[in-house]
Amino acid sequence: MFRAAATTAVLSILFAWSAAAEDDPVVIELFTSQGCSSCPPADRIMRDLVKRDDVIGLALHVDYWDYIGWKDEFADPDHTLRQRAYARQGGRSMIYTPQMVVNGQHDIVGAKFRQLNQLIDTHQKAKPEASVTAVRTENEVVVDVTPAQLPAGAVYDVRIVQYSPMRHASIRRGELAGHELDYANVVENWQIAGQWDGRTVQQFSADLPTEMPAVVLIQETGHGPIVAATRVK
Repeated sequence: MFRAAATTAVLSILFAWSAAAEDDPVVIELFTSQGCSSCPPADRIMRDLVKRDDVIGLALHVDYWDYIGWKDEFADPDHTLRQRAYARQGGRSMIYTPQMVVNGQHDIVGAKFRQLNQLIDTHQKAKPEASVTAVRTENEVVVDVTPAQLPAGAVYDVRIVQYSPMRHASIRRGELAGHELDYANVVENWQIAGQWDGRTVQQFSADLPTEMPAVVLIQETGHGPIVAATRVK
C-alpha cells in the first residue's frame, strides 16, 4: 500500500515536471554549415534534441563557409547576422561553427553534450520570467504574452520562426564531400509580430507565409535573452 502510494506520488511529480518543462521549453539555436567538417556531431545532437518536449531546437545554417568549395543550400545571410549579433552581445569578436546558443544567453563551442545538458538543466530550474501561448488557425497565428518577473524598462521582440522538421543534403564538394547528411529543424523564415513592453498582458497576430511548423520566441530586443518560448499549436 505504502509502495503504491509512493509510486503514485513520484509519477505525479514527474508528470508535473514534464508538463512545466513543455510549457517553458529551453531554446537551443545551432549555428551550423554544410561546409564545416566539425559540424556533423552537433547536427546529430540537434536531431536528438528536437525529440524532447522540454527543448525547442533550431538549426540556423550560415553562409560564411560557402567559399571553401560547397555552398550550403540551407544557409541564410540573416542567420550569420544573428550569430554576429549574439557575439557582440557577449563581448566576442569572432563567430564559428558549430555553436549552440542557449536561450539567447549562453554559448557552447562544438558539440559538448554534457555541458549543453547542464545549461538546459540550469535554465529549467530558473523561475519563469514570462509565459507565451500561440494558436494557429489556417495561416494566422495569435500569440498571447503574460509577464511574470521581468526587469523594468526592457522591450521584447515577438519572433515567429518557421522551420522544416527534417532536410537531407547530398554534399558533393568541400570538406564534407561525399557525405549524405540529415538536418533537423532547419530554420526557413523569421518574422517579428511586434514588440512587447514586458509589463502587461498583450496579444499579437501574424500571417504565416508557409504551412511549415512554427515556434514563438519572446526575446529582449537587440538579441538579448529569450524569456519565453512556445510551439505554435
